[in-house]
Amino acid sequence: MEKRLANWGNYPVISCDESSFSQEEQVQDFISTHSSVIARGNGRCYGDASLAQHSVSTLKYDKVLAFDTTKGIFECQSGITLDQILDIIVPQGWFLPVTPGTKFITVGGAVASDVHGKNHHVDGSFSGHIIDMDVITGNKETITCSPADHSDLFWATCGGMGLTGIITRVKFGLKKIDTAYIRQKQIKARNLEDLIRLFEEYKDYTYSMAWIDCLQKGDSFGRGILIVGEHARPEELNEQQRKAPLQLPAKRKLSLPFNLPSFALNTLTVKAFNWLYYLKNTKREINNVIPYEPFFYPLDAILHWNRGYGKAGFVQYQFVLPLEKKEGLIAILQRISDAGLGSFLAVLKVFGRQDSLISFPMEGYTLALDFPVRKGLFEFLDKLDEIVLQYGGRLYLSKDARMKQEVFWQSYPNAQKFADIIKTYNGAKLFRSVQSDRLLLTE
Repeated sequence: MEKRLANWGNYPVISCDESSFSQEEQVQDFISTHSSVIARGNGRCYGDASLAQHSVSTLKYDKVLAFDTTKGIFECQSGITLDQILDIIVPQGWFLPVTPGTKFITVGGAVASDVHGKNHHVDGSFSGHIIDMDVITGNKETITCSPADHSDLFWATCGGMGLTGIITRVKFGLKKIDTAYIRQKQIKARNLEDLIRLFEEYKDYTYSMAWIDCLQKGDSFGRGILIVGEHARPEELNEQQRKAPLQLPAKRKLSLPFNLPSFALNTLTVKAFNWLYYLKNTKREINNVIPYEPFFYPLDAILHWNRGYGKAGFVQYQFVLPLEKKEGLIAILQRISDAGLGSFLAVLKVFGRQDSLISFPMEGYTLALDFPVRKGLFEFLDKLDEIVLQYGGRLYLSKDARMKQEVFWQSYPNAQKFADIIKTYNGAKLFRSVQSDRLLLTE
């Protein structure tokens, strides 16, 4: 059925036909009758990676296949979402090994984007916890791959944005927990230098991230709030929490019912939000124990929060720079501050080392910022791309909606090897997207 379709950023919007399947035979039939297709989960990647003229939704392919509650091994079809998995595993004393900032993504999407979380410096990205998975490749064959078997397919699929085929099954390991709560610490940082020092001071925490006020200048340039956490132990809970330490958090149902007008987001409103957000912490350090949802998924509390950026949509600009190139981070924040193009959501994290084929993380600093689509934005982001390249960084494919092909090919050192593996398993370019054509991976 033809429809107008966009991912979470509501940019771009394209006309396409989208089909779905609940049995593997159905997807085999679908790809046999189409010359091109891309798999699409819950549409939570921000840009155009899962958009194409023909897309196939995995959301009805969402069964749990096995759950070893003793060893913490979970096996499922690719269309199940992380929130559905959490409802099953948390009461049994297990948690996701890695989770991004939303629980409303599919497992297939987690693999295709090789998602990372607040614990990358400790636990790596999602691919590091996959035992094996099934992929329907361009020759209509279902191949079981792992780090040991068909490893080229495995690593090209992890972070490969669906270009090796349709992921249908994933088996992965979980993290043991004693409670459904997080012991959280928040520390205010006076400026960017102070914030980077705090990251180093608290690097032994499993989870860490920081909010940055990217419009500040002078002595307050890059001020922010570092947030670190650990899974709470039973003895750290209060009396009420101890009564049901693995109880799931209450489901919140707030929703933004319509697109806000574009003028609602401007330099003044961003400055006002940043001022209030920074001052809400009346103490320099705050320690508390909270349910896992507000720690990992604060934005999920408001359904359709993406409508806050208006009908034209927004792009999330996420880059990573090597650890020793923090001057590049300063240069980008300076450019944003000078242009007055601040972001409500400016999130800084530190990545650990990762050896992979096409995944986004490298050891260094990663910053994610949301910008509403408006005149002059893409030209401004092109200038930021130049700084990212200058300092040896790269952009996250899962967030990208406008990167030029030369930026991709210059910043991903294994780009040609990735393209060669695509030719091996997707030689007829059956699996392709708006993004892959734009980046000349399938065009």
